[in-house]
Amino acid sequence: MRFEFYTDALENTPKLSVDGTVPNSVHLSHWEGNETAAELKADTSTEIALNLVASSDRDSFTKGIDLVTNNHFDTDGVLSCWVVLTGERALAHKDLLVSAAEAGDFSEHTSDDGVRVSIAIQGPDQSSPNNDDGSPLAQMLAGREFATRITDNDALAYELIFPELDRLLSNVNAYEGLWREGWKNVANAIESFAQGKSQVKKFDESRMSVVTLAPELFNGSVPFTAISKFARGEMFLIGIPQSGGWFYRLDYPYYSWAETVVRPHIRRRDLTAGLRVLNEQETGGGGEWRTDRREMTSAVKFLGENGSFAVSKLEPDQVVTALTGNRQAQTGPH
Repeated sequence: MRFEFYTDALENTPKLSVDGTVPNSVHLSHWEGNETAAELKADTSTEIALNLVASSDRDSFTKGIDLVTNNHFDTDGVLSCWVVLTGERALAHKDLLVSAAEAGDFSEHTSDDGVRVSIAIQGPDQSSPNNDDGSPLAQMLAGREFATRITDNDALAYELIFPELDRLLSNVNAYEGLWREGWKNVANAIESFAQGKSQVKKFDESRMSVVTLAPELFNGSVPFTAISKFARGEMFLIGIPQSGGWFYRLDYPYYSWAETVVRPHIRRRDLTAGLRVLNEQETGGGGEWRTDRREMTSAVKFLGENGSFAVSKLEPDQVVTALTGNRQAQTGPH
């Protein structure tokens, strides 16, 4: 097996499209529209790759193709490609590989080391649409003088990281300098929920969770890794208390952008009527409830004219009622 980062020059070459989906290829991917064999499907591309290398029929699945490609750089992409290239030997790290892929693609905390591996590969702001700092691991391997080249060169980042992955997976603590600060932020957010400074309130009837986020955790983005650990349902209304009101954003679970097998499919809702009600009820005067799809799973935000968060005067229960049409929102357990 050999890897080549995807470019248009490969369009007509037979290849294994691992994680991404590109033309004229055998898919090993969870991206929407994939044609991955049903026997291999899983929630992350890394687990799909693990299913492949564990299968006695892997040669029939790959159709004798030895070219592995991907069209983007992230944790799940790197790990799934590495698994296909490495073969059965990768199964020794199965649990950590899957956990790291879930952290990177779904902003989920299924193990501490999984999150740490993903931070080392992908960077600390895993769900941020503006995560432009590049891979900490690739930058370390390239050396300081090449760090700028790495940020904008996904192909080179793959080339550098592949030989290092077995060492990273075998001894995560040896790479603490790459993940320490990012992990500290995740751990602080998880502790905020554990101590009750941040809270989750579940509305069973509307299948929605209201997340009240401690203001000190908000820096323009929200800690999805901690939120996904505690919140349940099909939508998360995230409120950040402010002087005189709230910042708000409404999100689908972060995994919902992908085609999943174990995690349930999340249907995108028509929120038009709810937005109209919210804007009629809003007395803040400094913003508007708007559809916002600038991030992969964001749905609605309360924004000012400049597109930044504005302070809403509405309380969280009022927002849930307006969005769902339920006059009596039924509160379930935390």
